[in-house]
Amino acid sequence: MASLSSVTIIGAGRMGQGLALALRGVDLFLVSRRSHPVAAPLRLFPGARADALGGAGLVILAVPDDAITSVAADLAGEHSVRPDHAVLHLSGLLDRRALSPLAETGAALGSFHPLQTIADPVAAPERLLGAYAGLEGDERAIEVGGDLARELGMVPVPLSAGGKAAYHAGAAIVANYTTALFAVAERLAHEAGIPPETAARLYLPLLRGTAANLDSGPVAALTGPVRRGDVQTIRAHLAVLSGAEARLYRLLGEEALHLARQAGLAAELADQVAQVLRERGE
Repeated sequence: MASLSSVTIIGAGRMGQGLALALRGVDLFLVSRRSHPVAAPLRLFPGARADALGGAGLVILAVPDDAITSVAADLAGEHSVRPDHAVLHLSGLLDRRALSPLAETGAALGSFHPLQTIADPVAAPERLLGAYAGLEGDERAIEVGGDLARELGMVPVPLSAGGKAAYHAGAAIVANYTTALFAVAERLAHEAGIPPETAARLYLPLLRGTAANLDSGPVAALTGPVRRGDVQTIRAHLAVLSGAEARLYRLLGEEALHLARQAGLAAELADQVAQVLRERGE
């Protein structure tokens, strides 16, 4: 915990501010080259990175992926990183090699990826509680990242450098593509004649209920026509879909069918569902 007694966060975007708000009781510096509003009670230290790093045990680079290496190079050029520092970036995709300009400093180097979406920094302290944090780096960086996760009420998960791309693809599917799927469903509701203001919220309770069911795992959580082997309903859905929407339905239907088979759907019904999903397939 000594490394967390003083923390410097470089980058005052949503995640940078969110982490700063969640790290209560820590001597904290939030640093950014750009001057912009930050959530109360945070104070921004514009550009004074070397001064802010002086007493910090942990330095967090809360900057976009394509800026991590250049910020690390700037820090190396300023000679502000010492062997007793731990430097973590927040990329879900990149590993410790993004910090290669700091390799000669002797500092612990790694990555800390909060597996949570933060749209409003003020909500971060609550949103991060119970969420997972992907950790990667050298031994000391993993140790410091674990301390940071526990300080935030998160669950640390060590990752191999080679596994980060697959791990991050999964995160994108859950967070980003769920949002995209919701937009498709909203569009279909509107096409069904439901007013736009209702269509925009129509499926939210269903989405929340589905997410809650996932506590039992995908196999147990699956419901709907594929799980039941309801071929007539699947055909009716496909009859009103075309183009990309039909291809998307078929693709996701195949994935749902894998789960339905695992959940015990009778082989004969599963084969019928598979046949319908392949009909007129593109």
